[in-house]
Amino acid sequence: MIRSLLTGAALVSFAATGAFAQAEFTLRIQTHLSPESVSGKNAARFFDDIEVMSGGRIDIEPFYSSAVVKSVETFDAAVNGIVDGDMTGGAYQTGKDPAFQFVGDPMGGYDTPWQMYAFLYNGGGMEAAQKLYNEYGMQLIGWWIPGQESLASSSPIPGPEAIKDWKFRSPPGMETKIFANMGASPIVMDFTEVFTAMESGIIEGTDHSNLSTSQSVGIYDLVKHATYPGFHSMPADHLAINQSVWESMPEDLQRIVEVAMQKLSFRTTLDYEVDIQRAANELSAAGVTMYDWSAEDRGAFRDAAVAAWDDFATTQMAKDLVAQHKDFLTKIGLYGDN
Repeated sequence: MIRSLLTGAALVSFAATGAFAQAEFTLRIQTHLSPESVSGKNAARFFDDIEVMSGGRIDIEPFYSSAVVKSVETFDAAVNGIVDGDMTGGAYQTGKDPAFQFVGDPMGGYDTPWQMYAFLYNGGGMEAAQKLYNEYGMQLIGWWIPGQESLASSSPIPGPEAIKDWKFRSPPGMETKIFANMGASPIVMDFTEVFTAMESGIIEGTDHSNLSTSQSVGIYDLVKHATYPGFHSMPADHLAINQSVWESMPEDLQRIVEVAMQKLSFRTTLDYEVDIQRAANELSAAGVTMYDWSAEDRGAFRDAAVAAWDDFATTQMAKDLVAQHKDFLTKIGLYGDN
């Protein structure tokens, strides 16, 4: 009888505070990702983690594939209360402040996603980035990084000498400055034009994405050379939440979101490490040659990248983030005097 009463009391308590509790907060979060993608599936697990760990006190209303507004408009939609959270990437917001480049993709800076996470959590990155996000009424929750991007080419690219006068598709922005500093000939074009441009010889290669993603869209059906592991670009997606909404949440719920975000970050990187290695094995077997640049060659690229950082950092926020990155890169032995 006592056991029965205790069980009943536990059930009442669970119903009041656990999974059956009515949601105290509904977070509407938009992402540019599709629900079928690797990252989209991880995002769904993240949303579920928050709902379960909060005992139903937080309800997530997700919008995949930029269903509410365009991807580049998600940040402003969260600022203005159309949605509550932006799960796209900081690099979409460089028009507001070039500092967003250095939270979205500090190109050429880090060799691995783990170094970039270390900057965020151990190198003062979160504090520096938070000032930027708070300036626009947003709270940065964290980054998640799929992995290093690879260059694809119709000709060998074993080191810096090979990219002199190399004509390749580049996205707009800081990347064109970096590769121009190295003597390459970047051509800005939409990715939809890449296959025709490569087939006709207008370009010799492209910067697209990581090895497995590029494999999935057929780039290596056309060209048989790639950098691997990549070194030139490692974009991070972010989660940022309207600051007023965030500050209205009690600390225990904030902690749940932050911890779930770290799980999302690390699991995403691990998943892509496996998938990228799988792609590398399959592509090598299919005759694609992989080029792993030496530490010295990566250092030469990093020097060119940092020179472009300084040119790109035209605001105080951007200069502060660049200084923070340089300090941390020096601390871990990737840049400057050690």
